[in-house]
Amino acid sequence: MSKISILTPQNIELEYDLASLGDRIVAAIIDRLILIAYGIIILVIATQANFSGDIMQLFIFVISLPIIFYSLLSEVFMNGQTIGKRVMKIKVISINGNQPTFSQYLLRWLFRIIDLWMTGSILGIIMIAVNEKRQRLGDIVAGTTLIKTTPRTSINDTLYVPVAETNYKATYPEVINLKDSDIQLVKEVIMNVHKSGNTLLAYQTMQKIETVLNIKSQHEPLTFLYAVLSDYNHLSIIAS
Repeated sequence: MSKISILTPQNIELEYDLASLGDRIVAAIIDRLILIAYGIIILVIATQANFSGDIMQLFIFVISLPIIFYSLLSEVFMNGQTIGKRVMKIKVISINGNQPTFSQYLLRWLFRIIDLWMTGSILGIIMIAVNEKRQRLGDIVAGTTLIKTTPRTSINDTLYVPVAETNYKATYPEVINLKDSDIQLVKEVIMNVHKSGNTLLAYQTMQKIETVLNIKSQHEPLTFLYAVLSDYNHLSIIAS
């Protein structure tokens, strides 16, 4: 399976499984069926309503907007996914590892005109098939690609969920100063270490956290990251 290594803004290199061409095609088919069903329903309503000419034109224009902007709005408000992508467990991600910005979503949506509509999807399929990062033209211009959201290792096998203890004492109370995005990065690093066996990744992440929080680890890198998760979860519950 094709993979992509992404260097995050925290200078941590993460590895993701890329969405396959088949995943993207099936997701597109699902989305297309949803839009067809929507169009049929609207057509039935319009027929039954018996609108006059001008009103019918306005009605058709208004109800066409969700079809035109479906992909853009879905990805913006559904964390890089359409319904089809969510079913196939794939999502849009920025090449730099961040959540794509609106301008990136907009660029890849605009280039659907070339990738999909003007060429009958042929250009998009060819680009995805031959591109190392599985990018169509819109992805290349926007700096995005699609990855699988489900890691090959079960999250239950990789992430430690602390047992609720009334006498739990945080080893690193400073972790409360981290952001949710930082903790998500820690989780992704742990999963990547379990998949790849690259313990250097855990060590680099530990060093980064030590620098940011001005602390010194009392544990091995991977054990330290688990402790960070446990402490953060515990302290967040107390703070709430």
